[in-house]
Parts: sequence; C-alpha cells; structure tokens
Amino acid sequence: MRKYENFSEWFDDVLFNAEILDYRYPVKGFAVYKSWGWRIVREIVKMLEERLEASGHDPMLFPVVIPEESFAKEGEHIKGFQMEVFWITHAGDRKLARRMLLRPTSETAMYPLFSYWIRSHADLPLRVFQSVSVYRYETKATRPLLRMREFLWNEAHTAHKDWEDAERQVREAVKIYNDVFRRLGLGFLILKRPDFDKFAGAVYSLAFDAWNPDGRVNQIGTVHNLGENFAKAFDITYEDIDGSHRYVFQTCYGFGVSRTLAAVISQHGDDHGLVLPPEIAPVQVVVIPIPYKGVEKEVEAYSREVYERIKDAGIRVQIDENEKMQPGEKFYHWEMFGVPVRVEVGPKDLKERQVTLSERVNLKRSRVGIEEMIPAIRSLFVRITEDLAERSLKTLEEMVINTQNLEDLKSVIEKRRIGRVNWCEGLECAERIREGSGGEIRGHRFDVEEQPDGPCIACGGEAKRVVYVARAY
Repeated sequence: MRKYENFSEWFDDVLFNAEILDYRYPVKGFAVYKSWGWRIVREIVKMLEERLEASGHDPMLFPVVIPEESFAKEGEHIKGFQMEVFWITHAGDRKLARRMLLRPTSETAMYPLFSYWIRSHADLPLRVFQSVSVYRYETKATRPLLRMREFLWNEAHTAHKDWEDAERQVREAVKIYNDVFRRLGLGFLILKRPDFDKFAGAVYSLAFDAWNPDGRVNQIGTVHNLGENFAKAFDITYEDIDGSHRYVFQTCYGFGVSRTLAAVISQHGDDHGLVLPPEIAPVQVVVIPIPYKGVEKEVEAYSREVYERIKDAGIRVQIDENEKMQPGEKFYHWEMFGVPVRVEVGPKDLKERQVTLSERVNLKRSRVGIEEMIPAIRSLFVRITEDLAERSLKTLEEMVINTQNLEDLKSVIEKRRIGRVNWCEGLECAERIREGSGGEIRGHRFDVEEQPDGPCIACGGEAKRVVYVARAY
C-alpha cells in the first residue's frame, strides 16, 4: 500500500483531496480546517463531550490569555513550557504593563478560579472541561494535525478531597478515553510515562500512544495525577468536616482532537483515501443514481425515494445528482471522502425494487430489497466499526516486536516498528537506548501487568520494567 511506502506524501494527499485541512495558511504551524474535516472534528468532540457530561463533568470556556504571574506560580510547570510560549507584549504600539501568554494548556488559567470556587468539602469533587485551541511554538518540524503550533483539544480538570478520590478519577478518565478511542476503531497502547517524561507539575502521567503507518507513535490522549502540586501553588484548599483546612488533590487530562483525527485517517485510510467510522462520518450514506437511456426519470424518482427513506431513518445521507460526473467518477469521489456506505440505484434496482449497497472498508457489494434497506445499512455500520477496530488492533500487535539487545532494537525501529524491551529504570540506560536505537522509551503498560523475562537491554543488569520504545511525533 502506498501509505506504508511513503506515508508523508499519502497523508498530505488525503488531507488535501478529501478536504480535511489546508496547510497553506501563511503562518507556519497553523492551518485551515475545511468543511469535511471540521464536520468530522465536530462529531469526535460531540462523542467525547457527551461522555464527559454523562460522568459529571461540567462544560466551561476559559479565556485564551493567561497572565504571566499565574503561569509562573508552579515552577516545574513553567519550566516545562517556557520555550514554547507565545507571549503577548503589546497592544498596538503600547507596551503592556504585564505580559500575557496564549494558553499552551490551561492549568494556570483555571486554578486561580478553583481557589475561589472551592471552599468546603461540599464543593468537591469539582470536574470541568473545555474544547478549545491551544498554542505552542513547536521547535520540531511541524506536520499537519500531528505537530502544529495551534491545535485542537479537549482538556478536563478535576479537584478532589484526597489522593484516593483523585486516583479513582484517573481510572475513570482512562475508561472514558479508552471507550471513545475504541468507538473510533483505533489501536493504541496505554502507557505510564517514565518520570523523566511526565507532564510538567504532575506526580505521574499516562498516555495513549496510537500506532502510525510510518512506525512513529502518535500521542492522542494523556491523563495526569497532579497530587497537591498545583493546589499548593494556587492555594486551593477546602474546609473538611472536622473544620480543618486541607489542600485538594487534582487531576487533568487532555484529548488531542487534531491528533485523534490524524490517527483515524492514518490507521483506517487506504489508497482510495479516507475510511471513516460511521459514527463520525459527516455523510454516512451516499445515494448514487445510475441512469440508463430511456428510464432516466424513473431511476431519478426511485433514487429520491431511497434517499428520503434513509433520511427519515435519521441517517446522515446525501444524494449525488451531479449530471457533470459519470457514476464511476462519483464512486471515486465519495471513496476519497470515506463515506461508509454507498447506495447505487440503477435500472435493475428500479425494476426489482432493490438497491445495491457498497461498503467503504472492503468495497464489497450486496443487494437488498428497499424494505430491508434500513436495517441492512445499520447492520453494515456495526460491521464496519468492528472491522476497522479488529484490523487496527491486529496491525498494532504485528508492529510490537520483543527485543533482547540494542542492535536488534535499532533494526526494529528502522523497520518502522515498536520495540518491547526490558529496562532497569536507570536514566543512563534510557539514554543508551535512545542513542543506540533512534527510538525513545514511551513507558510501561498501565492496563496490563507485564513482568521482565530477562536483563535490562542496555546494561545487562536486573530489569524492573517492560517498556515500549518507538519514534514519536
């Protein structure tokens, strides 16, 4: 497949031809989401936000600017982001009395307000989220969707009375993200990051690393237990039942909307273009009339009847009556856009009161009567979603290679795979692994207990963790 031979070229072509993104905006690292891409984004965000609200999170919207003094309150946090900050220093030709920055993430925007909102144990837990753009001056090479200077995400922030409740929230956040990513049919690993690679200001960090056709991993979501670190910096306390005042324990988690869209495109797409899970497809079914000389009007009328039936069933449907394109051209067009099901209506279908269904995943075709059409389409939606997930998970399993020495690990990384290795947890060994293989330690499994079955791949000493090594965006 072309996407495995030259992923970068394939990916850019799909973004452009399927009208996902236009990266020609005259500021590097910024792009325009075109209609088809933005409509997919809205469906992904809707899926996530409904899940968050159902679990007790409140939607909010915080300002995009953060005052410097708020940003500077948590020392480890500012150190982690200070090289990526977009500073606002002037209004017109007037220098501002205090600098502000565009949010790279919103801990320091939200937590000054948390200190006002939280007074007693009755105010806990507090759980809020927002879906916004964030801004980071990436110093690495920018890539559409995968590494941008303005990107879309959803971030949730919570406060709790103790460590145990914060830990419960971490597990709930992992479940929410896991459920949404699974509904999208994505293959990924849930990894606990090593301490040297955790979120700035967190006690520990978890991440969802999705596989990519070029062998790199794409971090599509993160979950962090912040402990009391930010509560102490922003003086977020509550009065307990016994009258004592305590710091809250906090968590935060980010769902990379732009990167999730990239993962959907990269994992499911093929040489025909996009392949979309039905739940997020802007158009789930396209009806294409195939007229024949002498029965053009009849085929057109029957196609309209088919279209109306599908529309009345609550399915997102479009009918393509463009007379300037031949049916074959329309097939190619809608395959590029990843529409899950195509309904073809020709003279034979008209005569027998049937339709021809073509599924986008494997391009298989079948015929059903018009009365069975709606349940058949819904059944196809279920099967398409299952097929995408099964195919993606199988690819992930094939990409992960158990490796016992640095030479073999280097070969695994060069062959665009993910190495699974034993590690002693030493920083020097982590650096040797990075230098020797060209990959980096991404972390150990959070959802599965794995025990080392041999020595550390770098030093030969006792291994304490089974970790995954890969190149990353």
